Amino acid sequence: MATVHNLPSPTFLLLARHPPHHFLLSPLPQNQSLHFPTKPFLSSSTPSVSLSKAKPQHLSFSASNAQFLKSNQICLSIQQTQQCNFPSDRLNVSFPSDDFEVLYHKCLELLGLSVYYSDIEPAKAVHASILKFEADNYLLNALITAYLKLGLLSDAYTIFSGMCDPDVVTYTSIISVFGKSGYEFQALELFFSMRESGIEPNEFSFVALLTACGRMLELELGFQVHSLARKLGYLSSTFVANALMALCDKCGYLEDALVLFDEMPERDIASWNTVIAGVVNELMYDKAFELFRDMQRVDGFRVDQFALSSVLNACAGCSALKAGREIHARVLKMGFENNLSVNNALIAFYTKCGGLKNVEALFHRMPVKDVFTWTSMITAFMEFGVVDMAMEMFARMPERNSVSYNAVLAGLCRNGEGLKTLIMFCRMMVQGLELTDFTLTSVITSCSLLSEKKLSEQIHGFVLKFGFGTNACIEAALLDMCTRCGRMSDAQKMFNQKQPYLNSTFHWTSLMCGYARNGQPEEALHIFHLGQLEGKMVIDEVALTAMLGICGTLGFQEMGEQIHCHAIKCGFLDDLGVGNAVISMYSECGNMEDANKAFAIMPVHDMVSWNSLIAGYLLHRQGDDALAVWSKLEKASINLNSITFLLIISSYKHTKSNLVDDCRRLFLSMKTVYNIEPTTKHYASFVSVLGYWGFLEEAEDTIAKMPFDPEANVWRSLLKSCRIDLNSAMGKRTVKRILAIEPQDPSTFILVSNIYAASGRWHCSDMIREEMRRKGFRKHPVRSWIIHQNMVHTFYSRDKSHFQSKDIYSGVEILTLECLKAGYIPNTSFVLHEVEEHQKDFLFHHSAKLAVTYGLLMTTAGSPIRVSKNISLCGDCHNFFKYVSIVTKRDISLRDTSGFHFLSNGRCSCKDHW
Repeated sequence: MATVHNLPSPTFLLLARHPPHHFLLSPLPQNQSLHFPTKPFLSSSTPSVSLSKAKPQHLSFSASNAQFLKSNQICLSIQQTQQCNFPSDRLNVSFPSDDFEVLYHKCLELLGLSVYYSDIEPAKAVHASILKFEADNYLLNALITAYLKLGLLSDAYTIFSGMCDPDVVTYTSIISVFGKSGYEFQALELFFSMRESGIEPNEFSFVALLTACGRMLELELGFQVHSLARKLGYLSSTFVANALMALCDKCGYLEDALVLFDEMPERDIASWNTVIAGVVNELMYDKAFELFRDMQRVDGFRVDQFALSSVLNACAGCSALKAGREIHARVLKMGFENNLSVNNALIAFYTKCGGLKNVEALFHRMPVKDVFTWTSMITAFMEFGVVDMAMEMFARMPERNSVSYNAVLAGLCRNGEGLKTLIMFCRMMVQGLELTDFTLTSVITSCSLLSEKKLSEQIHGFVLKFGFGTNACIEAALLDMCTRCGRMSDAQKMFNQKQPYLNSTFHWTSLMCGYARNGQPEEALHIFHLGQLEGKMVIDEVALTAMLGICGTLGFQEMGEQIHCHAIKCGFLDDLGVGNAVISMYSECGNMEDANKAFAIMPVHDMVSWNSLIAGYLLHRQGDDALAVWSKLEKASINLNSITFLLIISSYKHTKSNLVDDCRRLFLSMKTVYNIEPTTKHYASFVSVLGYWGFLEEAEDTIAKMPFDPEANVWRSLLKSCRIDLNSAMGKRTVKRILAIEPQDPSTFILVSNIYAASGRWHCSDMIREEMRRKGFRKHPVRSWIIHQNMVHTFYSRDKSHFQSKDIYSGVEILTLECLKAGYIPNTSFVLHEVEEHQKDFLFHHSAKLAVTYGLLMTTAGSPIRVSKNISLCGDCHNFFKYVSIVTKRDISLRDTSGFHFLSNGRCSCKDHW
């Protein structure tokens, strides 16, 4: 292992943590062979030069520079190869000294104008003029610099190749641009060529080389470059230290960058900007604010546009609306209101923390806009859910690239527009734009949104055919797509391949969530324990969030509490996603007190935090408490979204008093006051509120006046209200509407079958069920479960697979007899709510009854029974459990898809409306 001796702190500390073991930057041997072409004659005509980025598949450094150069030859093929000397007749042209000096300065002036106006012709004219006299390196360097700034890399290299005596400025200019233009290996070779020529690098040479290392993410090589800089006396150079800090940040070693920053004897504004940008990239927003303050207080620097842009990104990252507005005020005070970079950062900030009007006002005031500005506006419109305006902005863009298309694809996916995403992807393919990981990830996500099995198989085949299947990110997206399109067997096969990149925590988490999403939370729990047992699943923020969600789905509070403790112990509770998941977990487990505590101790709240708390109260049918949270939310100046309004409108069903007028005002103000267009889900929720409080005619009239065709879920909301109010005439009309919209939906077949069964037309009911089987329609099996002794016990209708099924069925019979004595009357209209047969005995063996009976048998007297069910509780079971709470003197907590039913002494918290 190669070592570097006598390194002072902090370089010694850095190398101790990341010791270089392949490649030393040492003086080149005299017999070193360089693979450069013969230097061409310097001509005003541009030779044919091609720069190919021939990078090896694997970067391998060794102690021999010769070996490195052999394996990584610079691929610069120049068709014009002549002697490197200028011809004597050109060199000996004489000018009067005054004319020469005028021409010399005129050439420099023209080069400056050429760069300033981005005009190539003046530079070409200078190139032709200097052939008439012996130009010195200063003028040639100026010409090279002009060509580089104009993007003419080949022309600049041609001049460089024709120079007989290039100096350190010449080499550094070329190395710098090569390192920033994707020719990092060639930049390294030029550095070796410079040292072989006996030219010692300066601090700017080291900056250029460290920049190339950063683009290659070669931290180890960067440390060796830094060691050479120390050896040559550039250790205290601020520029070199800044470049090394940037390298550490890009390679994920921010801690090392902070050590370097603290040890710097002298810092400039670039030093502060580099470290502030680094901590923002690592989501250390508090540290960014602290550095921003120290920058002015300690070193007395006046902040520039880069510092302002970074700290605005920090404000956006932590949703610090007040701090962001203060920075905006400082931007205006310091005169940066027309700066492109700052304005782009402000657009990103107001996209996250402000309103659409703020973003649009900024955009229209900007005197200069670039592709990033337009793309940011597309992202903003997508974030606010205004897809049509985003697409209009995309159509107006003066220039589009693959990044712009990727922003549209990602935005469409965020807004649930899976089909539009695929159409936009086809446009990208037709135009021949570059497909990146981001592109394909969005396309795969669109298939997940559509949940189309056949379509997902086609996209899966496309990805594999074009060789993207071995990409870890895309493979993870494919795995997630399979779980969302009902292809759990394919997802499990992919996972079982045991590819190195499939053993990451993300893939374990994705598979775990897939099982939970497909109604198999117990299998998800098994995956979690298996990952822990094999030691391949690290519990990070994402895994914690997923696991808390599974515990909430199962109602497994004991395990959820353990995961919560682990999050506190490992310091993950500051993560917004984890904190939000804790709120949801406790609320889904029936513990709103702890959910409130979890919300209160969160250092920062986003919209998901507030929505989670409101959803918890809604799940517990505590509408007044949900509206109290809404009042606080309105005062918090947080950007509201459509989900918030969906939850708040639904909350009006569960208030202690009739607040339909308030609900109506809120619904009608969504567009005018909050600039949120009501969707079909909002209409369904509002119709449900009207129906709940007995305004059936207004509910039906609201549907008739909808600005778009109502979907089946809107009519189902009305149908449920008709069932509660026993309005059979309206109910029949509503059923016809649903059948017309979704004749092939499995739930529609079940609805019709249950209607026939309720009216005693068993033959017709059986025909409907037979047609379902013939067409291959299946519904998720209805099941109920209970947690006992840290195990999930699941029951299905007429289920006898449980090892204690004999005792359970005997218990059901005894319980039924006792309830009948207390006044319970079975309601046979709910026979088919869970089963296909119509024998009356099956009514007593619904999954929820089996689960509650098991709980009564296995728990001590007086303790509550907690059961969960994956569909809405049937009316007969609900009535039965009210009598069970009387005869057993036990409280029953049953959570179904409508929320919690807390049954005690013959009463239910839902007031028989669910």
